[in-house]
Amino acid sequence: MRPDTIVLVHGFWVTPRSWEHWITHYEAKGFRVLAPGYPGFEVEVEALRADPTPIVDLRVPQIVEKLEGILDGLDSKPIIIGHSAGGAFTQILLDHGYGAAGVALNSAPTEGVRVVPLSQVKSTFPVLKSPANHHKAVPIEYDQWKYAFTNTFPEEESRALYERYSIPVSGRILWDSVLANFQPGKQAVAVDYHNDDRAPLLFVSASEDHIMPPAIQNSNAKHYKSKTITEIKHYEGYPHLLPAAPGWQAIADEVLDWALDHAK
Repeated sequence: MRPDTIVLVHGFWVTPRSWEHWITHYEAKGFRVLAPGYPGFEVEVEALRADPTPIVDLRVPQIVEKLEGILDGLDSKPIIIGHSAGGAFTQILLDHGYGAAGVALNSAPTEGVRVVPLSQVKSTFPVLKSPANHHKAVPIEYDQWKYAFTNTFPEEESRALYERYSIPVSGRILWDSVLANFQPGKQAVAVDYHNDDRAPLLFVSASEDHIMPPAIQNSNAKHYKSKTITEIKHYEGYPHLLPAAPGWQAIADEVLDWALDHAK
């Protein structure tokens, strides 16, 4: 059966609002589109900035549990598309038996992927520079946003997107996610790389992505040893905030076509 539902999973430092263009784009094609927020993220960006308590309290198992609860309520398996940390959650969901096909855009790595490019270190350093941030919701400054998310955007557009999308990040989750690369079991971002039953998975990498560059996508994909389809598609000239970058429509269409062609 051809999937009729698309589930979009956002990453850190943003909310489901970051998918706003993709939602309307896919809905115009006749798909039901769901873009759930993390637990406590049901409010708007401005509310999370004013009161970041839901960010401080955030834990990966809670995120996965909420996403799985939504997927359990669907009549058929959807296409799951995740960006950044949402790409790692997409991998987890597929490993747990959800989804007809999955796409991980500029994905955060799952456990055991130990590639740490210098550009990623620079992107996350404002959070990781102080252990005290482990227990905080850490705001992202504009210069960090520009470097990590919108380095290919004109200045005016970059600032507008910062104002529209950016929220603080959970220092605990970011710290624990980094530790998970080197201390297995520290965080719930593990998948079974030998799972032959999971749905097909497409990694998307962007050449100008500073925070989750192509080296991470390539390493993550190579970890998979299952017989299930795992592929990588690379885009030149795109930054981390790919869902809002000029030309995103073509990418949205191409990854959807791939997912429909490989859905099972």
